[in-house]
Amino acid sequence: MKNRLIIIYSFLALLFSACENLDQDFTVTLTQDEVTKSYEYTKYRAIAVYSELKNGFEYIDGAMLASATDDAEHTIETSAIQNFNTGNWNMVYNPDDVWEHYYQAIRKANQFLVSADSVDLETYRVDPDPGAQEVYQARLKEIENWKVEVRLLRAYFYFELVKRYGGVPLITELTTLDEDYSGVNRSSLEDCFDFIVDECDYAAAELPESYADSDLGRVTSGTALAIKSRVLLYAASNLFNNDSWAGGYANNELISLTGDQQSKWEAAADAAKDVIDLERYWLSSSYSNLFGSDGFLNNEVIFSRRNGASNSFEIMSAPPGYDLGQGGTNPSQGLVDAYQMTDGSDFNWNNPEMAANPYENRDPRLKYTILTNNAWYKSRNVEIWEGGLDGKGTFRATKTGYYLKKYVNSGLDLLQNRTSVHSWILIRMAEIYLNYAEALNEAEPGDPDILTYLNLVRSRSDVQMPAIPSGLSQEKMREIIHRERRVELAFEGHRFWDVRRWMEAEKDLAESLTGVAITKISDSFNYQVTTVESRSFSPKMYLYPIPQSELNINKQWVQNPLW
Repeated sequence: MKNRLIIIYSFLALLFSACENLDQDFTVTLTQDEVTKSYEYTKYRAIAVYSELKNGFEYIDGAMLASATDDAEHTIETSAIQNFNTGNWNMVYNPDDVWEHYYQAIRKANQFLVSADSVDLETYRVDPDPGAQEVYQARLKEIENWKVEVRLLRAYFYFELVKRYGGVPLITELTTLDEDYSGVNRSSLEDCFDFIVDECDYAAAELPESYADSDLGRVTSGTALAIKSRVLLYAASNLFNNDSWAGGYANNELISLTGDQQSKWEAAADAAKDVIDLERYWLSSSYSNLFGSDGFLNNEVIFSRRNGASNSFEIMSAPPGYDLGQGGTNPSQGLVDAYQMTDGSDFNWNNPEMAANPYENRDPRLKYTILTNNAWYKSRNVEIWEGGLDGKGTFRATKTGYYLKKYVNSGLDLLQNRTSVHSWILIRMAEIYLNYAEALNEAEPGDPDILTYLNLVRSRSDVQMPAIPSGLSQEKMREIIHRERRVELAFEGHRFWDVRRWMEAEKDLAESLTGVAITKISDSFNYQVTTVESRSFSPKMYLYPIPQSELNINKQWVQNPLW
């Protein structure tokens, strides 16, 4: 088998809306040499690196990552996601153990980069016909572009590792599966961030601004700058600039950065502004339309993964009173309370009028994101009250008094097994605006751009929330920015990481999760805030532990703090 390679390509709908017809199965037996020399198979191998991007619809055992935060609870108690909430995870068992996944993805990227220049274009190169020379030059350019795309994806994979584990081994050469890794060391956190940022800068300079419609989904120069914005925001945040939580950890270089934090915030603000100044992406006028099957076409979306047609997310998320509904992700009362009133004031359960009608006159993003009691949904009102079709007493009824609406295609007939394409947004322009506002508030509090971009996020045509007033203190503005990220980016995979990088997880993730108990009284309802579950978080959980299986191989490595 040394000189034979069996390759099975199963792309289904893959990630792009396009390239060519990739939603088919290719099963061929070729030599290694034939594969690396083939232009077509080299293209498929580049696309295969994209397939390593993860989506968050049923991220951990059917649950969204939000169910491991103060934003939600998963209705199925046996789901592995629950181990985050109980603190029952460690270096041997981690519900989100992605170490192997991302290093396999990195190896796939390295393998592509080593072999991409082996494509045989000799037939075109030696043909004097102008048409053949055109093809030759076009294919050379395309191969070079694939290499840059793959380098950017590899940088993104490394960031996914770094935000979980701190400093990790930076492997940029192709390694064999049976190679001895015992001499490989973890790189410093500084080296990891520098490598990722450098790769983003390189890709931003080399990649095109856009592609033809047939190639939607490929990373662009704007994608590279957007990834850099997120990376530098994390690098500036408290978690990677304050090791006080680590209990005197001896290998500080693996978990903390050197240098002035203020300058890091300035760099993060500049990186976000670079994306804004491209004037290539803008906020969608409609928040509610961003999360449908064609969301990847929206000019707000900078980076996304498009999945094949399915309905498992709809089945998992639907209230149990609807056909096949499993209850799924249950938004928390804490998240619901974060949505302001339409006049810009905060919701308050001590206000009798608000408490009697808690979903009236609220930030419209609430109704686009969360199903609340008695809301109209799929031809009837949702009955979340005790004894209702979707309420307490029904198998797999919500534990919090709420169901998820965001990203759910409510138009699918699940009994008829109807399906639709799902696009998971990895980065969109609203995040960039919020990145900019946050970094600028830390670097230059009072800068007018902070309010400008926060208020843009709040002023879509189907949101229209009042502008945040000027003259607020840096601390108060920080609270507003944190809340705005929680509301705007709910269920998009940010909260789990935001509370860690802000070093607020010991407060937010250790508090008891709350919901609402609903009773129906004639034609009205009574709402009472209740405790759903006690939660657990300790400082060691700011970073994931290095898997014990890796420490068994690399005995010179040290475990992350407090594990």
